[in-house]
This record gives sequence, structure tokens and C-alpha cells, in this order.
Amino acid sequence: MERHLAQPHRIDPEIVRQIHAEISGWPSGSALVVPTHGDWQPRNWLIDDGVVRVIDFGRADLRPPTEDFVRPARQDFARQPGLEAAFFDGYGCDPREPAEWRRALVGEAVGTAVWAYGVGDEWFEKFGHQLLAALYGTQA
Repeated sequence: MERHLAQPHRIDPEIVRQIHAEISGWPSGSALVVPTHGDWQPRNWLIDDGVVRVIDFGRADLRPPTEDFVRPARQDFARQPGLEAAFFDGYGCDPREPAEWRRALVGEAVGTAVWAYGVGDEWFEKFGHQLLAALYGTQA
């Protein structure tokens, strides 16, 4: 996260201050990691003769399991609330522990705003700022 915040961005300085204050209290050390896709969302799920297949493993890595659920949660589950329950019914369990989930949401919001600014995607950058505003109770 600090790596992202060290890059050029347009995140409100007050939110940056709040992020730094929050992450200073986060635990350090090891975490449970599992193989993750890195871009786990419906556009990378294909149905082939009734079988779901996954494509685009360019961001695959070892990460906490919750990190593969951030993108569907902020986009697809938010648009269609029933999808979240259906997804976890099929997945088998909901691995999101509240403190770890919060860290994943903050990291995704910062990463979205910074990455989108860097590539000039104003719409997606605004979306990142909206995510941050929702997390920190401010206006985007």
C-alpha cells in the first residue's frame, strides 16, 4: 500500500493521512496465503459446455484468500446483491475475516485510484476515489 501511495496520485491528502494512520496499526509479519487469480471477476469466467473455466492468470500470485473477493464485492455483488450469497454458496464458505477484509478493501481502493491515475483512466480513478470515500466517510 505504501508503495502505491509513494507513486503520483490525486488521493485527497486527508484520506492519505487517515490511510497512513490506519496502516500503522495493522499487524506485521506472516499471513495465510493461497494461490489467487488476481483479477477474479466474471469477465474472466467462461462457460464452456456447462463448465466454468477461468482465463487471464497474468496477476496470479500467493495472497490472502480474501483478495480474490474484493473485485466482485466492489462491482458485481454491489450491482446485484443476490450474487454474493450465490457465490459463497458455490464457493463453500466465506473466508473474509473482518479486519483482513478491511485491509483488502483499503488496498484495492488505493491501488485502483493510483493505477487509474497513472494510466489516465479518469472514470476508473474516480471509482477508486469513491471507494476511498466510502471507506473513510468522506465525499468523493
